[in-house]
Amino acid sequence: MFKRKQTPSHPFGDFHPHDDYAIDVQRPAEAESKHFWLEARLLVRDCLFAIIFAILVMVFLVQPVKVEGTSMLPRLHNGERIFVNKLVYYDIPELERGDIVVFWFPDNPSQSFIKRIIGLPGDTVEVDDGQVIVNGTPLSEPYLDPNRNRNHASQPPVRVKPHYYMVMGDNRDNSYDSRDWGLVPEKYIYGKAMLRFYPLSVFGMISHEPEPTPATDANPTPNTTDNADE
Repeated sequence: MFKRKQTPSHPFGDFHPHDDYAIDVQRPAEAESKHFWLEARLLVRDCLFAIIFAILVMVFLVQPVKVEGTSMLPRLHNGERIFVNKLVYYDIPELERGDIVVFWFPDNPSQSFIKRIIGLPGDTVEVDDGQVIVNGTPLSEPYLDPNRNRNHASQPPVRVKPHYYMVMGDNRDNSYDSRDWGLVPEKYIYGKAMLRFYPLSVFGMISHEPEPTPATDANPTPNTTDNADE
């Protein structure tokens, strides 16, 4: 009836940890569990940030493109993967003659091509016996390969309209380009080649070719390039 009230025993005998706030109670199992979930949350947060950042980069800055075809040989080869700068869509930087660009095919925007800019808005471009002439001046194109440019066909002058570009493949004998279907609207160009990342053996920046210059003789020596359709 007058049984003594039982009180739970404490790990510190007759003392409770709260009796002295200077006592540091260590609970390894509990601390390890909290540390694990904290690290897990931080990892999930970092992964989400990385995914969001990658999506933003892919949408607004760069885009991977697979080269398909041989029209840009020898600069680009079939099956290579490259990154293109999408800021050119906003004129950052402005497109120049000699740039390699990717664009939606004007006759079928579900397809995309990769070619080199030859004619800028306002230019007059013609082909005389295989020689490209811009604004009355023959161009020396050091990126062409004479072994891939043996067709000496001619085409009459074409005036490049404002907000349009004339493009050609470097492999002129095997390229379906502006000589066949006309000019590319500026709004269809969505990227400029900037980095080749696959295969690793050819990893590196795709530098801007020296702008084609007036030829020093009537029969300049061309070089080769690659073609690539996405």
